[in-house]
Amino acid sequence: MALTLDLKEKNVLITGGISGIGLGAAIQFAKAGAKVIVCADLSLNNEQVQTFYEELHLYSNDVHYYQTDVTNHLEIKQLEQDIRNQYGRLDILISNAGKNIFTTISGCDQETWNTNQKLNLESHWLLGKAMRPMLQESGHGVIIILSSNHAYSSMQGCFPYNVSKAALLAMVRAMAIEWAPSIRTVGIAPGFIDTPGNQLWFDSFEDSQKVRMDTIALHPVKRLGTPEQIGAWCVFLCSEYAAFANGTTYLIDGGRSALMQD
Repeated sequence: MALTLDLKEKNVLITGGISGIGLGAAIQFAKAGAKVIVCADLSLNNEQVQTFYEELHLYSNDVHYYQTDVTNHLEIKQLEQDIRNQYGRLDILISNAGKNIFTTISGCDQETWNTNQKLNLESHWLLGKAMRPMLQESGHGVIIILSSNHAYSSMQGCFPYNVSKAALLAMVRAMAIEWAPSIRTVGIAPGFIDTPGNQLWFDSFEDSQKVRMDTIALHPVKRLGTPEQIGAWCVFLCSEYAAFANGTTYLIDGGRSALMQD
């Protein structure tokens, strides 16, 4: 008998779920049969949101989008109320929304620091707190927090993004300790994933294709990861097969961190 990942009875909220890793996760959860709820800070009639609906409807018609600024605690509270009113419960939170905010330590001003901390760190805490009651009510709630390989090793010019992503490792452990057994909390720290955000980084160089190929060559697997692969990890970690996983952040970087030097 084949192993299956069936989440037909689950409701999942994915923040930042209309592009990149969030979209990859939304597609994989839809394939697994879950009811998919996503949010982003874009209006419903935005072209990117409409494209999201078109893609997801290839796999499921049970998809809902909410415009939400996850750095605003009042909008998060409203999101929780909307989900409760429409769905009655929540089983899984994929706290994914974030942004590459890269500068140097000396060049980082207070506004940049605050913006990064609110989006790339604080929002995960606010979302977890707000959704905790519904996740507890489900009896087997799961929170997955998306960190980054920058939490483990980084590069010059990636401050303060790397600081917030490292802090998320501790947040995963803290939630796992305090909220289990009714809620499991795990993290995923992706390496170089082929997302629109990373393509913007490639495009910042004069010869973007050369930088892309050089980056691929740095990975023992000789390729970049895909949003759908990270999405599949999310599905697995939310399944019954991962019921013993709690408090750990999984580094998925194609072996890049295994190298002592380039």
